Amino acid sequence: MLESFWLIDFLNPVAFAIPAFFVFTGLEYLAACRQNKKHIFKFDSSIANMSIGVAERALNLFVTAGFYSLFQFVFENFALWSIPNTPFVWITLILATDLLWYWYHRLGHEINLFWAAHIVHHQSEEFNYTVSARITTLQAIIRNCFWCLLPVAGFHPSMVMVTLVIHGAYSFFTHTQLVRNLGWLEYIFITPSHHRVHHASNEKYLNKNYGDLFVFWDKLFGTFQKEEEPVVYGLTHPLKSHSFIWQHVHYFMEMVEGVKQQHGLRKKLRVVFGRPEELDQTIRKDLEKKYLSKSKIQKASFRYKTYVQIQFVLVIIMLFATSLFFQILDGPDLFFLVVLIFVTLINCGALSEQRTWIYYLEQIRLIISTGYLGYLLSAPTLAFGAIVLILVIGSKMNLRQWFLKLVYG
Repeated sequence: MLESFWLIDFLNPVAFAIPAFFVFTGLEYLAACRQNKKHIFKFDSSIANMSIGVAERALNLFVTAGFYSLFQFVFENFALWSIPNTPFVWITLILATDLLWYWYHRLGHEINLFWAAHIVHHQSEEFNYTVSARITTLQAIIRNCFWCLLPVAGFHPSMVMVTLVIHGAYSFFTHTQLVRNLGWLEYIFITPSHHRVHHASNEKYLNKNYGDLFVFWDKLFGTFQKEEEPVVYGLTHPLKSHSFIWQHVHYFMEMVEGVKQQHGLRKKLRVVFGRPEELDQTIRKDLEKKYLSKSKIQKASFRYKTYVQIQFVLVIIMLFATSLFFQILDGPDLFFLVVLIFVTLINCGALSEQRTWIYYLEQIRLIISTGYLGYLLSAPTLAFGAIVLILVIGSKMNLRQWFLKLVYG
């Protein structure tokens, strides 16, 4: 009994946000089926959305504590004054956080460097709870730099962290098509209707509704737009790929190419800190021709979907276990688990593109898993022998062809 209590002390309660996410997403899916709107969930797109969220959760295990430490450092060394913990102060903090969110979010759409981190959140051409998971660690780092203004103003870091959790939880529920107009609440809060407009690629809806909790910032600064016409989701120039890697790097590559096109430091800096609409729009098409698969993607088979689902369930189990026991796992455990998670996410993205090199990625994953097992069992010789066997068997060309046929049909 005492041992059980000791173990509970080292569990990370934040890990339970992972099953909560899937419970609410499952409920949304069931509700969509009941309303004959199952089409708002698309298999490859939903997997791509959640894959980005899994990556962010895995990396944030290592940086979230750093965010609090940063807030604490700023508060102790640069706070203009110390604000007491009272109900009125909490209301003020929520309003201040939402105002900062508005400007962080707006600048994330108006400055290329910030848009490169935020664009991942807008790539999906569907709109449901899975889209809320499209947050990158780089985006989290950028917005936490904005949050540093709160401890400078004198708000205690613990209060700031609680407020940010409220923001994160609330924004999750605004990513849905199933909730329509909410009456008088539409005049106060950012509702699903308002946030649908924000995720639209319709010209009328571009660069609108940046708020997170409250709608009055958009009305005050002239960026509010009511939902009036059917929403087309995604980017104005669709990404045409569910590749895990491509979704993260394509805009940075576009910026690099844009900088190369310019002469003079001032013009190059204008690409980095200028507006996204000013970047040469032909660059993405050229990069897509160079790096994306040119073969026609066949309709997903039942075997393919089953294979991807099994992989994704395994990666969720690994993420949950890593999050839950993060404080008691040692360095090699964390290294192997996080690497396995990322290799699997890359594999899921490659599967959606029907890439043939997934066969070699599977070999890499087997080698990593075998190496980790050898570490756990303190049996390096056995692990080395198994790895050699994997490489020998895997080199057989007929096995590669059999595997690809098994997966893709």
